[in-house]
Amino acid sequence: MIWPLDRLTRFEVARLVSARALQIALGAPILIKTEKKEPREIAKEEFRQGIIPMTVRRTLPNGEKVIIEIEKAIKNWLKDHAGVI
Repeated sequence: MIWPLDRLTRFEVARLVSARALQIALGAPILIKTEKKEPREIAKEEFRQGIIPMTVRRTLPNGEKVIIEIEKAIKNWLKDHAGVI
C-alpha cells in the first residue's frame, strides 16, 4: 500500500515539528503571534495553523520521489487526530 499524498505519517509529523523547533531555537523568525517561549510549543502552534515552511519529499518503494501536499496533509492530520500533535 502506498501512503496517500495528502496524508502524513506520524514520523513525518514528528520530523516537521522537531525540525521547525530547531530552526526557531537557532533564531529563525516565528511565523505566528504567540506568547509562548518554548521553541517546540511554538512549532506545534505553527503546525496547528498550517504555517510550516517546509516540504516533505517521500521516497516510494519503487524509488520514485514525490512531494507531499503539505497544507492539505496538515489539515487532514489535524482532522484525523483531533488536533493532537
